[in-house]
Amino acid sequence: MIDIKHVSYRYDEESPEAVKDVTLHISAGSFTAILGRNGSGKSTLAKLVNGLFQPTAGTILVDGLDTADDKNTWEIRKNAGMIFQNPDNQLVATVVRDDVAFGLENLGVPTEEMLPRVENALQHVGMEEHMDRAPHLLSGGQKQRVAIAGVLAMEPKAIICDEATAMLDPKGRKEVFETLRRLNREKGITVLWITHFMEEAAQCDNVYVMHDGSVVMQGTPMDIFRDPEALRPYRLDAPQMASLAASLRRAGVQLPENILTCEDMVREVKKLCC
Repeated sequence: MIDIKHVSYRYDEESPEAVKDVTLHISAGSFTAILGRNGSGKSTLAKLVNGLFQPTAGTILVDGLDTADDKNTWEIRKNAGMIFQNPDNQLVATVVRDDVAFGLENLGVPTEEMLPRVENALQHVGMEEHMDRAPHLLSGGQKQRVAIAGVLAMEPKAIICDEATAMLDPKGRKEVFETLRRLNREKGITVLWITHFMEEAAQCDNVYVMHDGSVVMQGTPMDIFRDPEALRPYRLDAPQMASLAASLRRAGVQLPENILTCEDMVREVKKLCC
């Protein structure tokens, strides 16, 4: 779905490269995390994939379309919708229903087709009961789900989430992440999840770690988090349960390396007790 080949990008001629010779491949239907600290280049890469920026070097193909070709820009943004950090920046109407319809109006979707698509998108994110409310009356997590519905109504093949939960409280983060995970599983939508939250990355199919503009680690969550010390040079910590399991293993407790969540830890501790 997304093919990034030796891509570099700098904001101007005098600045250092924000993205440096990055190559990665996102399979259709996958849920892939790009993980890194602030300034690692992950958000810049997201904007490159969506065609907001064009590579200084290298090539990005989204569903076979080259992002550097201006003729492809509209089709790319239709096929790969983007969710930003601040949901307020994506809400443009005074009523939820109209906000979700905004992208469809830009696509020229006939009115009789528009309403069913808006209602269906809101149902998929659990916001159908709020379709006649004003967006500014919603919680942060609800606003972000409305933003997701606006992208979903356009029937994209992929959704790029650029730290979509960064400004939310824990409840809102959980709502938004679980909504995207469910859409990925039920509708087969490819999700590129840009984050600095370890617990979110641990629930993805694949993880790429970025540092100083480069991809420095890649693999499954188990590959990335089984050794918390390997993340230290990149100023990252493993999920709490992975770190705890590693400490217990060093102390002689017989625990497997596949512990990433509280549920994993509870399951393995029960085995030890029995």
